[in-house]
Amino acid sequence: MWGFALILAWPLLEIGLFVTVGGWLGLWPTLAIVVTTGFAGVALMRWQGMGALREVQAGTVDPVSPMAHGALILLGGFLLMLPGFFTDVLGVLLMIPLLRRLVIAQIASRVRVAGFMARGRAQGTEDWVDAEYEEVVPDRDKIGGPSKWHQD
Repeated sequence: MWGFALILAWPLLEIGLFVTVGGWLGLWPTLAIVVTTGFAGVALMRWQGMGALREVQAGTVDPVSPMAHGALILLGGFLLMLPGFFTDVLGVLLMIPLLRRLVIAQIASRVRVAGFMARGRAQGTEDWVDAEYEEVVPDRDKIGGPSKWHQD
C-alpha cells in the first residue's frame, strides 16, 4: 500500500515543483535547469564512477565499499537525468560521499551476508559431468530438404 502511495505521490510532487519553480523563474530558465541537471548527472556519473572503479582496480581496499559507492553514484546520476526537481535533489545528495557512506552504513546494518566467494570454485562443487553429444537436425530444418511450398 505504501509503495502505491509513493508511486502516485512522486509525479504529483514533481508536477507541483515544476509549476512552482516555473512560476518563480519562468519557462525557459526552468527548462534550462532541467536540461543542465541531466547533463550534470551524466558528467558526475563518469567522474565519480571512474574514481570508484579505480579504487576497485587498485585492489588495496575491500571491493564491497567502492562497489556500493559506485551503485549509489549510478543511482544518483540516473535521478539527475530524470526530469524533475525532487529527483534532482535526491541525485545531488547521492553524489556527496559523506551521505553515501551514511546510506551504505544504514543499508549494511539491515543486510546479513550469508556467504562470499572471491575467486575460483566454492567448496564442495567438484562434481563434473563429462559427456559427448550429437546434434540431431530434423529433415524439415536441413538446407535443400523437402519444401512445403512446392511438390517435387
